[in-house]
Amino acid sequence: MSIFLYSHGGSGNHGCEAIVRGTKEIFSDESLVLYSNAKAEDEKYGLNKIAEVQNARKVYKRLNLKRIIASLQIRFFHNENYATQISIDHLLKSFTEGDIGLSIGGDNYCYPGFEEFGVINEMIRKRGVKTVLWGCSVEPSMINNTMAKDLLAYDLIVARESITYEALKNLGTKVVLCPDPAFQMQPQICDIPFKKTNGDIIGINISPHIMTCENGEGIAYQNYKELIKYILEETDYQIALIPHVVWESNDDRKVLRKLYEDFGENNRLIMIEDHTAPELKYLISKCDMFIGARTHATIAAYSSCVPTLVVGYSVKARGIAKDLFGAEENYVIPVQSLEKPNDLVNGFKWLEENNKQIREHLMKMMTEYSKSSFNAKEKIMSLI
Repeated sequence: MSIFLYSHGGSGNHGCEAIVRGTKEIFSDESLVLYSNAKAEDEKYGLNKIAEVQNARKVYKRLNLKRIIASLQIRFFHNENYATQISIDHLLKSFTEGDIGLSIGGDNYCYPGFEEFGVINEMIRKRGVKTVLWGCSVEPSMINNTMAKDLLAYDLIVARESITYEALKNLGTKVVLCPDPAFQMQPQICDIPFKKTNGDIIGINISPHIMTCENGEGIAYQNYKELIKYILEETDYQIALIPHVVWESNDDRKVLRKLYEDFGENNRLIMIEDHTAPELKYLISKCDMFIGARTHATIAAYSSCVPTLVVGYSVKARGIAKDLFGAEENYVIPVQSLEKPNDLVNGFKWLEENNKQIREHLMKMMTEYSKSSFNAKEKIMSLI
């Protein structure tokens, strides 16, 4: 029996990296194989030190029959299933009956294009592999017949928050509720570019993705800019601008640098460069409060007991906050709800006023909450 991880996009999204690292913490006694869509990227950030990293996809560089058939299927029938099949068929000989495959995309079922995962899952299951959708969120409104068929076929689904759990339970899937495995990832000490090593730091993360979800053009950026302006003019806090995804097509640093440049040379505004996920968690843990858009940046904050305001865009942010605090209000501001330039400032004021109580709450409950991740391991191992 072996355990392998698939549907992994690459560690340039440090949330993907954090899921792998947290999974290794949970399965510490097992050897893991990671089938990656970005092997070089994962090696750059050191995942090859905790798992065997292999290429998930085979690229056919020369024209052959398989490529011709795939191209014709896409061009005339808009069907990409065959192209997906031939890209991973080289892996199938590696799988044997009784192996466990963890599909670790997290929110792969929250966006268009989820159909390819059904194709991959079916091919893997035909080899006798037990398939597990691991640490997932699923947008309930997106569940159609195609998605439902795929979800129902998993041997087990581990939902990371209760909104997804309830939706999948009602669907009839084999589902359990456990925290995102990234809660288990340990921080790694690195140089701190702050003037102070603890406290008096506000961590801020924004992503290009949330801007595609806003209802008013530019309103998300305007809110972040007003927040930084308020903190610099009305408080003594320093601000650390912290990226968590650095893919060229979806790079937090592009937006953060623009914010940084908007305020010129201000020695209380610090631009954090790229780090590994454990190093980013360490830096976030040194913040007094955190305002973030990327889910795993906020998980790094929550698990470090840092009071956090999430600028959310999907079910995962709402569900995690609900499970941690019993409510979404004040802990999550959906980006779709931003209407006025000072909405985020008002959210920050509430966070600041309740800073002490939130930190105490997280400190009381976080150990038991994160430990419950190991319940999923027992369920998974019982599949063998």
